[in-house]
Amino acid sequence: MGPVDRRREGRIDVAAAIEGDDDRGRSLASVRRARERERRQAELARLRSGQERVVRDVVIPDLITVQELANRMAARAGEVVKALFRMGVMATITQSIDADTAELVATEFGHRVRRVSESDVEQGLEGEVDTEENLEPRPPVVTIMGHVDHGKTSLLDALRKTDVAGREAGGITQHIGAYMIQIPSGDRVTFIDTPGHEAFTAMRARGASVTDMVVLVVAADDGVMPQTIEAIKHAQAANVPMIVAVNKIDKPGVNLDRVRNELLQHEVVVESLGGDTQEIQVSALKGTNLDKLLEAIILQAEVLDLKANPNRAAEGTVIESKLDKGRGPVATVLVQKGTLNQGDIVVAGAEWGRVRAIIDDMGIPLTGAEPSEPVEILGLTGVPSAGETFVAVEDETRAREITEFRQRKAREKVAAAAGAARGTLNDMLARIQAGEQKEVAVVVKADVQGSSEALGVTLGKLSREEVRVRVLHSAVGQITESDIQLAKASNAVVVAFNVRATTQAREMANRDGVEIRYYSIIYEVADDIEKLVKGKLAPIQREKFLGYAQILQVFEVKRLGNIAGCRVTEGVVKRGAGVRLLRDGVVIHQGTLSTLRRFKDDAREVANGYECGMSFYNYNDIRVGDQIECYETETVAAD
Repeated sequence: MGPVDRRREGRIDVAAAIEGDDDRGRSLASVRRARERERRQAELARLRSGQERVVRDVVIPDLITVQELANRMAARAGEVVKALFRMGVMATITQSIDADTAELVATEFGHRVRRVSESDVEQGLEGEVDTEENLEPRPPVVTIMGHVDHGKTSLLDALRKTDVAGREAGGITQHIGAYMIQIPSGDRVTFIDTPGHEAFTAMRARGASVTDMVVLVVAADDGVMPQTIEAIKHAQAANVPMIVAVNKIDKPGVNLDRVRNELLQHEVVVESLGGDTQEIQVSALKGTNLDKLLEAIILQAEVLDLKANPNRAAEGTVIESKLDKGRGPVATVLVQKGTLNQGDIVVAGAEWGRVRAIIDDMGIPLTGAEPSEPVEILGLTGVPSAGETFVAVEDETRAREITEFRQRKAREKVAAAAGAARGTLNDMLARIQAGEQKEVAVVVKADVQGSSEALGVTLGKLSREEVRVRVLHSAVGQITESDIQLAKASNAVVVAFNVRATTQAREMANRDGVEIRYYSIIYEVADDIEKLVKGKLAPIQREKFLGYAQILQVFEVKRLGNIAGCRVTEGVVKRGAGVRLLRDGVVIHQGTLSTLRRFKDDAREVANGYECGMSFYNYNDIRVGDQIECYETETVAAD
């Protein structure tokens, strides 16, 4: 056994190897590697501690994302997340934390903190108050108000010597118009023409907020009516002087004393009764005393001593806005201070843009607009709400900051409202037990912002205790597939005001059974929706779409006027059916055909793909590229 034991002495068994009994030393390379690693770690720690020694001023708003806070401290986002984790706050780098938590983290990292409110981006947006020596006289801004059909637009017409009333559906002003006219004395006056129907209350109130004085139009035969009273209240609330224009004095048997006494009941005392409100008797039809009305306006302007500083950044108000097919978002603005120049960067509500073009009310391009001048501006990123203020700012960065803040605020407001509307589970159960609150859901699409807003106000007034009218979506432009999807999901009616559905949207609506109702007069919308609310839908006149024709050429024919050379692009066109003329998806005329011909023969109907000639009764403003929509109305029993 002795020799075997000796042989085994030089061997290492597994147990000994694991226990490390061997006394062999570490290799030189291994030691070098370890030392290099230690040196690198020490270097990294030194660098890190050096970074932390740089004390920064960290600006912290009301809410800040973890990533943004890390950027502002020049630290790694992961380190910030760890610091929050140690404080008991679980947050990813994309989540927002409040200002108090962010301050604790920044202090822990050894930085100085400066707290700011997000709304500070709006500070200094409105310019400084002008000094007396910088002010120069400016034209007065006059708002024309009064009851529907008392002749506001006709009066403005007579003043402008143009025909505005002839282009309007049912003789009702559908949109706010703003015009500047130069009167024979050389003075200039800006007129804002507000829609006269009760439904436009919100717009009319806004009209009074940008105005220097109000011309209250009262028809001599009708006297003071509900909307006249409303207009008086708006003018009094806005604390602006009023001039009473008694219109239609050419009508036989009018009693002016009755009008004066009715005005007296609403605290409007005219000069003939010893008051200080000027009263002018006019006839828009005959053009009587228009010069006296203009004199009264100029006199009132002199009393008010209207001044503004034209040599500063522009400020003003958005009067109207729309989405134009060829030009993009278009806003009609009234400049109130400073001069608006082409190329200026403006912020209008939650939208901004560089002014690409400035166009006056006659469609003439301008390079600049001075105080009291109403102009259309092109170049905004979106359609601003009517009634918003607009301000020229120094650069794009500032404009973006302000609009992003405002858009975020608007989104938060909508989210909060949606949350409030949902209510608690108990509220919902209570509603279900009480027979479920019924509602009429509506999607509104209109041709301009003011109309969509006014429709929202109108429909809001129709809600009853048992049945609620809910406007799911209200916007400007054509009806798209997404509108139909929204209406289908919510079982809603689509209300189209002077706009049309795209072909795809119309097909989708037919397929999914979504009802699109087309209107061009606002109280027809109110009447129809009210019938829905009452649940007593009378037999309705439903439109049946027949076809579309595209105008390829326009021929001028003596005694017949303009004839449109068309190709039928969809469906059929029938003589005797109703027709509408569409330009860029917006209705500009509704009437009947006076002529429908194939070659030289009269035709009863023309089918898809064929060409034909058409002309309208008493309407000649047709252009190449316009679309003609043909439809029939049929009486359908109530559902």
